Amino acid sequence: MTDFLDLLKNNPYPGRGIAVGRNRVYYFIMGRSANSRNRIFTLTEDGIRTQAHDPSKVEDPSLILYHPVRQTPRGLIVTNGDQTDTIRDLGDFRKALMTREYEPDAPNFTPRISAILYPGGAFELSILKHRDGRCLREFFCYEGCDEGKGYFLSTYQGDGSPLPSFSGEPLEITMPEPEAVWAALNPDNKVSLYARVNDQVILYNKNLGD
Repeated sequence: MTDFLDLLKNNPYPGRGIAVGRNRVYYFIMGRSANSRNRIFTLTEDGIRTQAHDPSKVEDPSLILYHPVRQTPRGLIVTNGDQTDTIRDLGDFRKALMTREYEPDAPNFTPRISAILYPGGAFELSILKHRDGRCLREFFCYEGCDEGKGYFLSTYQGDGSPLPSFSGEPLEITMPEPEAVWAALNPDNKVSLYARVNDQVILYNKNLGD
């Protein structure tokens, strides 16, 4: 099992990441450009959304403003893009993601990462990524996990040009406390963190001084 804090401390730019455990969920966003860094997480009635910290500085909202988290009767949806709404609207995790593909941001072709947590404790993770000009869709289904353990997907393996997409199965990780996760993210690149622990939500936003 990988130490989650060591993983984050040793990777300056995993991009966006989802970690799902038995009683907690983490979703973070990072940014290298001014446009990506100009964001905060705000609460909504059914989850959270990304919002421009300074609306006057927004260059292109298409891939940076979305609802990362939505609670639905079928389960809690967590993603790195507007596929959150596709999953909610179609009501079927896999069927919805079969209609989507990686982000159109060549040359990075950022993967779309998604998770759904079902009421009974089972969960699914998915990554849609570019490979040889086509979309590779991978799905991972878990019947739950032990206390203190989680599974992690990020958009990138690390920094680079172009950015290298995450590869392989979701990593089996430790699930530390929210404050430790926020502190472990690269201080220059981190933007926001959503933490849900025992159904209690905590938001961290660099632009708000957290």
